[in-house]
Amino acid sequence: MSIRKLTTMALLVAIAVAGSTVISIPTGIARAYPVQHAINVISAILLGPVPTIIVAFITAIIRILTGTGSLLAIPGSVIGAVCAAYAYQYSGKKWLAGAGEVFGTGILASLVAVPYAQLLMGTTVGALFFMPAFLTSSVIGAMLGMIVASNLQKSATSLAFTKQKKR
Repeated sequence: MSIRKLTTMALLVAIAVAGSTVISIPTGIARAYPVQHAINVISAILLGPVPTIIVAFITAIIRILTGTGSLLAIPGSVIGAVCAAYAYQYSGKKWLAGAGEVFGTGILASLVAVPYAQLLMGTTVGALFFMPAFLTSSVIGAMLGMIVASNLQKSATSLAFTKQKKR
């Protein structure tokens, strides 16, 4: 893995962790942290599947250790990252990266969170309990991530074009 890619990954982890301390939306019993989902989409578009999954996992661990996320941060971010990254890799469409994030986090992770929460947190809730919070967070984050990634790609393209012209 290149130094540039590792640096980008570290920067995205830092933005996700810092963003989770600043931006949160109350959604009933839980809080939604859309910055994590935006970073998942941005990573999926810019870096590919493996770096995206690493960024999501490291971010979730740091958020748990710093108290800005619960144990649900792991399934909530990693499953969405996997779906976003592979949806983008196989389609090349930004909107499918966003849709993958929403499906992965909002649907799959919210369902995985039920037995996960029971096993690790001692919480017994219904099958759809986490879905509203996970969907809210992932929809807002996916939209934000698609917008930011598009702008980053345009900036990188124009920067590369400018550098070629100067030569």
